[in-house]
Amino acid sequence: MKLFPIHAGNFKLDGGAMFGVVPKSLWQKQYPADENNLCNWALRCLLVVDGDRKILIDAGIGEKQDSKYLGHFHINGPHSLQKSLNDAGFGFEDITDVLLTHLHFDHCGGAVKWNDARTGFEPAFPNACYWVSRSQFDWAMNSNDREKPSYPKENILPLSESGRLKFIEKEGELFPGLQIRIYDGHTRGQIIPHINYRGKTVVFMGDLLPSAAHVPLPYIMAYDVDPMKTLEEKKIFLKEAVENDAILFFEHDAFHECATLIQTEKGIRIKETFDLTTIG
Repeated sequence: MKLFPIHAGNFKLDGGAMFGVVPKSLWQKQYPADENNLCNWALRCLLVVDGDRKILIDAGIGEKQDSKYLGHFHINGPHSLQKSLNDAGFGFEDITDVLLTHLHFDHCGGAVKWNDARTGFEPAFPNACYWVSRSQFDWAMNSNDREKPSYPKENILPLSESGRLKFIEKEGELFPGLQIRIYDGHTRGQIIPHINYRGKTVVFMGDLLPSAAHVPLPYIMAYDVDPMKTLEEKKIFLKEAVENDAILFFEHDAFHECATLIQTEKGIRIKETFDLTTIG
């Protein structure tokens, strides 16, 4: 098995929204904001190559939306999904499976593209199966008014209509060496992949912990539909991660790709940060 970080660019979101009830005077020490209170965040996907199977975890925002829509998020940086895949030696047609942690626009938008005639949308990875939890799909298709803007139908319906959308019904092993855990605090049915890699467990953090700055328990996004559920999920996850010496792979941290954790007098904190390529 080989793992390849796949960078799909950066985008900006309001720092207050990203850190919830935590005061800016505290979170800005770890994650700086600009003059408009916007923080720059990564769109970092992960490619798992195991024999003939090539699994892409999440797909970024994509490029099909108009400039007005994308302008709200200040897309920036030298990376794109296609360039990063190409740099790793792969193309869109090589991907066999796309595993979507959840269906928010910044996680699944890149899984869909315009068709050649630009008359409609189609799956961006022509030979792939697309995986999402059943509970997340049902939630997204019947979303509440608060979360609805995060679920543009053009990101979801083309996958469903293609006949290649597969549903994950429960936790467990999805592929050899890749376990699925389900979390409901950020949004219902978010899947968090746990990958057995070179004797370590690499956890793709999705929006359970979007960055290293979110490790302290109170640091919970205002975007979460059930922050108290997130709090309980974090407590359990962090304890297990310390016990198992897990490697956390951050999807949105623009500064740190991976980290391990340690128990301190103040609670569980970052032990060290590093790039995935340094894992021996």
